[in-house]
Amino acid sequence: MNTLKKQIGLIIIFGISITSLVYAQAEVGTVQKTTLWQLLLQGGWAMIPLAAMSIWMVFLIINNAITLKEKRLLKPELLPEFIKLMKDKQIKSAHTLCKENETFFTNVFSAGLERCSSKEGIFNFKKIQNAIQEASTEEVTSYMKPIDYLSVIGATAPMIGLLGTVSGMIKAFQTIGTQGMGKPEVLAGNIGEALVTTATGLIIAIPAMLFYYSFRNSFIKTAASLGRNVGGLLDTLETGELPLGFGEIEKTKNIVESKETISSGEPSSDNTTEGASWDENE
Repeated sequence: MNTLKKQIGLIIIFGISITSLVYAQAEVGTVQKTTLWQLLLQGGWAMIPLAAMSIWMVFLIINNAITLKEKRLLKPELLPEFIKLMKDKQIKSAHTLCKENETFFTNVFSAGLERCSSKEGIFNFKKIQNAIQEASTEEVTSYMKPIDYLSVIGATAPMIGLLGTVSGMIKAFQTIGTQGMGKPEVLAGNIGEALVTTATGLIIAIPAMLFYYSFRNSFIKTAASLGRNVGGLLDTLETGELPLGFGEIEKTKNIVESKETISSGEPSSDNTTEGASWDENE
């Protein structure tokens, strides 16, 4: 008898479980899928400043990616010409070249050239170095501003998201206080606002901080290269001797120019000279 009662009880429990499962699946089938736009609207007022920050972040990333290229900032193709001008102590020509090609490197170097004496062969290198240091500080500050703005976005976006979370939780408790637990869909909307704003703030902050450290480290490396180039030019101006690596620079420049000449279809000067020598021998 006891065994029969146990079997009947198990059958009833199994039947209730199957019924509950079928009913739950029927309800899931009737739930409407939430679109991305509806999810963003659910975030409430906090989504407005977060959307503005996301647009600003994309603009800063694109702007920094274009502006902070090392070749764009240092103009390495001008370095051999500057070395020759410093060896010949042609300050005015070098200053004119800087003004014709304004960039990070030329702006800093031209500030030092402006402190050179008008008398030929007289240079106060202490004043020149001070001017270069002042100009480099000014230029670095101006280039670091767009990079630092990414850090501001990365620190502020989660705080705005957290503020939206607090706002959503306050609304949820107000709903419980006024309407009780009878309308869970209203309560779910307030909790959804709290969760969406937090997630959005983190989605904006994470790439902002990643790009901030990437751009900052790249610019620090470029600034170090700038100091090395300017130091080498000042040594050439002081001693009148070409730096040890000048031969390598000239060799690389000649190779690049010859490749460009070949790609353009024009005969190089070496080939012309070689052809002329062959004609003379014949």
